Order: sequence, then C-alpha cells, then structure tokens
Amino acid sequence: MEKTVVVGSLHYDIFVESPYRPAKGETVLGYKWYPKFGGKGGNQALAAAKAGCEVVMVSAVGRDSFAPALLKVLHEHHIDTSHVQTAASGTGMSVAIADDEGDYGAVVVSGSNREIDNDSLDSDAIFKDARLLILQNEVRDETNIAAARAARRRGVRVCINAAPARPMPGELKPLIDILIVNQVEAEAVSGLKVSSLSGALSAARRMAEDYPMVIVTAGGEGVAYAGKDGTSGALPAHKVEVISTHGAGDCFVGHLAACLCQGQSLEAAVTAANERAAWHVSHPQKDNFL
Repeated sequence: MEKTVVVGSLHYDIFVESPYRPAKGETVLGYKWYPKFGGKGGNQALAAAKAGCEVVMVSAVGRDSFAPALLKVLHEHHIDTSHVQTAASGTGMSVAIADDEGDYGAVVVSGSNREIDNDSLDSDAIFKDARLLILQNEVRDETNIAAARAARRRGVRVCINAAPARPMPGELKPLIDILIVNQVEAEAVSGLKVSSLSGALSAARRMAEDYPMVIVTAGGEGVAYAGKDGTSGALPAHKVEVISTHGAGDCFVGHLAACLCQGQSLEAAVTAANERAAWHVSHPQKDNFL
C-alpha cells in the first residue's frame, strides 16, 4: 500500500464548549470541557488513516502523561509511530473554545513540537513506499525545510497546509508541490480579498503562478483549486447543519492526501475531501476524545 508521511504537530487539546468566546477581560461560564487528541499534524494523519491510507507520523512528544494518551490514539488507527521522538520539553497542547454557532478559537503551546530532530528526517525508513509528504506550520520552518528536502530527494511529492499563517521561507517555497490555505491565509499569500468562492478561485489562480497546485478552502463558501498547468475549478460547500467547524480543515487535508495517494486526480480528490469535510462539521466527532 502507498503511504502518506505526516511531519507535524501532536497536541493534547483541552476543548471547551461555551455560549460564546470571551472578549478581552471577560469571564464566560462554559457548558463543559473535555480532553481531545489534536495538533494539525495528528488530526491530518488520523483523517488520512480513516480514508484508507497507510500513514507514518513524524513528531515529538514529552515525558509527561499527555504523551501516552496521544500515542494510544495513533496506535488505535494503525498509524506508524516509530518515528515519533521523545523531547525534553512538555508535550504540545492547546485550549480551544467552541461557541453556540459552531465556530471556535484556540491558543496553542507548541512544546515538544519545536524539538523535532531535523537530522533524523533524512531517512529511507520514513519515506519507504511514500507518495506524499504533508507539512503544516505548527513546527519550526527548519523542520519543514528538512522534511521537504528529504522527500524531494526520494521523489515524494510535498504538500503543505500553510496554517497558522506565516511567511513562506524562501528555501521551502520551491520544494512545495501542493499548497493548501484557508481564506485568511490565501489573502496573506495572494494579496487578494477572499470573501467569496469566486474570490477564492482568483486567489488560487494567482498563487498557482508560484506553486504547481494550490487549494483554497473557503469555509461555508466551498473550495477552489488551480494548477500552474492551467487547471482550475471551484466547488460550493455542501449545505449542512453545522455542529462544529473544529478540525474541518485538517479533515479536508487528510482525506485529500489519501485520495491523491490512491491515484485520484486533483479534481476528484478535492471533490471527495470537500464532501468529507461537510460530513465532519455536521456530525459529532467522538472517536478522538481522550
């Protein structure tokens, strides 16, 4: 079976349900809280595994009680954790607050995710039979660069979900085959306003001047994509009753990766990932609670 390699973050999430998110200096009485498996890297690895892809996770955890809980979830989904390192600092974590509208905000403490040993990434064992590498911006730029270089040397395509938004390092940019961004990130990269699906398509086309493939997830508007070869398209969002948007972007990325690894075209992969993300936001996500 072809594989996806995910180099990225693992977080122990504290998830809070609240009527709304507090303003500066405000205290809000929430409904409940619970621990949750998280990190963009971890969430995308889980989504790819659920879509039938063999997944290798490369990350770092601490020597605390958070680490075994996260590794247990990865093991339950048959994800290879042999390249998850143990770091001196605490395991990465976040606190996310979801409101009655199904939206959320979060604060992330990267912890061990910033201590991934970059030298270890140049490994035939990591990339054996791999077709795709997935990166995000919750680890150091140096880690993404080292992983992308290692993948390219072995003929493995490199996909980055450039979130949270930050400037793309000059060394990393030419190593990227697929760029995935949301509305906010698309505006930062393209310089165009993205407030509609047509705006997302324009931004994707603009960014495709610099990247072979670009995908812009535009939330409730839908998703747009474009390639340097002139390929482009846009799909409206499926109309569903939103329960929570938490993790929807990661669900999209992981499912897209699995479809691409299975040999599907970009259009087919985007279509399938768009459908899965719609299902994700409209159903309670219980299988990654800790």
